[in-house]
Amino acid sequence: MAAPFETPGMILKSTASADYDRRVVILTRDYGKISAFARGARRQTNHLSAATDLFIFADFKLYPGKSAYTLTDAAVRNYFEELRTDFEASLYGMYFLEAAEYNTRENNDERDILKLLYQSCRALIHPAYDNRLVKAIFELKMIMLSGCFHRDDHNSGYSKTALYTLDFLGATAPEKLFRKS
Repeated sequence: MAAPFETPGMILKSTASADYDRRVVILTRDYGKISAFARGARRQTNHLSAATDLFIFADFKLYPGKSAYTLTDAAVRNYFEELRTDFEASLYGMYFLEAAEYNTRENNDERDILKLLYQSCRALIHPAYDNRLVKAIFELKMIMLSGCFHRDDHNSGYSKTALYTLDFLGATAPEKLFRKS
């Protein structure tokens, strides 16, 4: 049997599986996007019940299997509780989760996309940021991180302000995008 490991990550998707289990898709720092089963997580008394919800950022303890992982423990760092009470922000957040799931692969280095996702969710709950601005920054940076946009290919037709914005987004690390100066 393979050895268990621990890695930080964020729940992208959570669905019911079998009678009381959950299947989760986790974007991890070290292993990219992975699928895992949490045995008994749909029971209210199970210790993984809260840790397998959407938007959970945690340190996950996993065992590798043949085609999926088994989630055995999670030390939650951030629940993003505010996203559960703000309807508009939760819709933006779910859109971010879907985009991250679509644009990531297994066993890839996806740490920048994980940082972008985490910081974008934090920005959604911060009152200083407009959700439409957070969405625009998220989308542009996600396209850049996915390798689909190169600034040199798109020099003509943009204003100086747009080119400055693209340069700024391209040069700024995901964890520094939503900082007030």
